[in-house]
Amino acid sequence: MRHRVSRLRTRALAVGLALAASALLPSGSAGAADSYEWAALGDSYTAGVFVGAPQPPLGDASRDGCDRTENAYPDVVERELAEFPPGKPVNLTNVSCGGAVISDIATTRQVPISPVRPPEGGWPAVDTQIQRAGLGEGTDVVTIGVGGNSLPFAGILTTCLEKGTVGQSCRDYFTDPPEGEESIADKLARVRDEYIEMLAQVHEAAPNARVVTVGYPAVLPEDSGDCNRLSFTELSLITHADVDWLRDDVLKPLNRTIQQVSNFFGDRYVDVYSSSEGHDVCQPADTKWVEGICGDAADFWPAKVPGVPLNCGLIDKKLTLVHPNAEGHANTAAHVERAIRIALLER
Repeated sequence: MRHRVSRLRTRALAVGLALAASALLPSGSAGAADSYEWAALGDSYTAGVFVGAPQPPLGDASRDGCDRTENAYPDVVERELAEFPPGKPVNLTNVSCGGAVISDIATTRQVPISPVRPPEGGWPAVDTQIQRAGLGEGTDVVTIGVGGNSLPFAGILTTCLEKGTVGQSCRDYFTDPPEGEESIADKLARVRDEYIEMLAQVHEAAPNARVVTVGYPAVLPEDSGDCNRLSFTELSLITHADVDWLRDDVLKPLNRTIQQVSNFFGDRYVDVYSSSEGHDVCQPADTKWVEGICGDAADFWPAKVPGVPLNCGLIDKKLTLVHPNAEGHANTAAHVERAIRIALLER
């Protein structure tokens, strides 16, 4: 209820601002296009992967292996922005893709990794998200939620799980890594450089667009003692010391990096971390906005995938690998919606 009231207040304020601003515009100056054009770019934290019905639906020939779903935040925001200002809709082109890294936004062709009914031989590579979204002079707003896979966060988390299983520290491993492995400091520096290049290319492709970057939620608790190391619906055997390290030395610095680069370009950064604290993966089922290594997901989502030695079906769960659930996406949607409304008012 508190979350719903917050969304209503946010929407009422934004609509009021929109009406006030439109009243000040000279006749005909609100833009010649029939709709505002919004492109949503990003990784699985944008695509949704398991929080609703697949988009395109299962069996559709246009499925691309990117695992976009209903109830992911772009879908939620699109419904709220049906008209902005009244009479002028916002048209969403969502090309987010599970597994995307920063370079997949502008420079590399991604091979999708969806475990849901892949074609024989696997999913074919897809064009860059800039190309798929058709960014151009007519694009009004671009939202981008990417960066975690470029560390990669999932790979670091897996290493922490492996180290925790044998009583070792992944913090020590990534602070003073073996030959051939980047330290966490080097990983974050590389992500910063990749993000700078990516944003430069987005601005070049969509010179008139307002760009909104989206950070990552509080997937880890402020108190690592909240985590039950026997529970696969949380973080399982990752040590409490490594949970603290993942939060303070990996996730928070990643968000700061995204925010700092966004500020450099004059773009709007959406902080979803602050509002999601206390709803992390180690909270009770009715409180968490992030599913654990195993968790609740839509029926079509698998409990086990090739290459991952874990069968969540044994505890009647799905393989969710620390991703936001529908409540988490609803929270992100509330903040992204407000940012888009403000961005469109600034045009």
